[in-house]
Amino acid sequence: MSTTTWRTVPRLPGRSLPRTGRAWWRWSAGAVLVAATGYALVAPIGLDPLAVDYTRASLPPGIGGFLGTDPAGRSLAQLTAAGLRISGLIALAASLLASVVGAAIGILAVAAGGWVDQLVMRLVDAVNTIPHLVLGIVLVVFFRGSIIAMVLAIALTHWTQVARIVRSVALPLREAEHIRMAAVLGLRRRDMIRHHLVPAVLGQTAIGCALLVPHAIWHEATLSFLGVGLSPHEPSLGVLLNIAQQAVFTGAWWQLIAPAAALVIVTVAVTVLLRSGRRP
Repeated sequence: MSTTTWRTVPRLPGRSLPRTGRAWWRWSAGAVLVAATGYALVAPIGLDPLAVDYTRASLPPGIGGFLGTDPAGRSLAQLTAAGLRISGLIALAASLLASVVGAAIGILAVAAGGWVDQLVMRLVDAVNTIPHLVLGIVLVVFFRGSIIAMVLAIALTHWTQVARIVRSVALPLREAEHIRMAAVLGLRRRDMIRHHLVPAVLGQTAIGCALLVPHAIWHEATLSFLGVGLSPHEPSLGVLLNIAQQAVFTGAWWQLIAPAAALVIVTVAVTVLLRSGRRP
């Protein structure tokens, strides 16, 4: 009578711990984003973040409230909440617009093929050769700085990333056996796009859109910090950093801490949430 000896299968090195670590980081990043979103939406209720009170100008934290005040006596806690709200709105709108434009152009290139595909890819290469910051400055100046102008400036300089992703996913489908057979049987091109290409690229388009969000936040902050973005009456995080850079030289360091910390924390949380959700 034979006896069966059970042996424990050794775990592959570097497999179990990273998964646990990713789960912990993912939950932490999600909690940070929920807290930042709640702070941005709830903090401004009943208060005007742009209300000026020069008797409370440049007060440090504690005397001037939770985060202190700016040179106009405005609460930095309220301004930071407004900045998170405006910057987040711009980043989400720009990422969605860039993803829709990029997905449409990528699908068009695959569906048309031939010289249209080559022309689209040369257009993508041409846009990528231009520094996005320089092109963004030109677009913001041309459309006259506003939230809509900022969204357009970010979307029109970042759609190429999604276009490349969508084209790489949809290109193998064009030569797939079932699609070639359907074309022989009379499948129209628009039906191929609607029933085969679009469903196949939706997942990758959503991932590309999510990956654009932190980059869009930094892009908006950079343009506003340079003074070519939003006006001071639309206090995004970039506008607050632009105002704070002058106050730092007078010793009001706290005016830089709040918007800078909010910008870094939110973008790092979004990046960690996206990266940790990927499979190894």
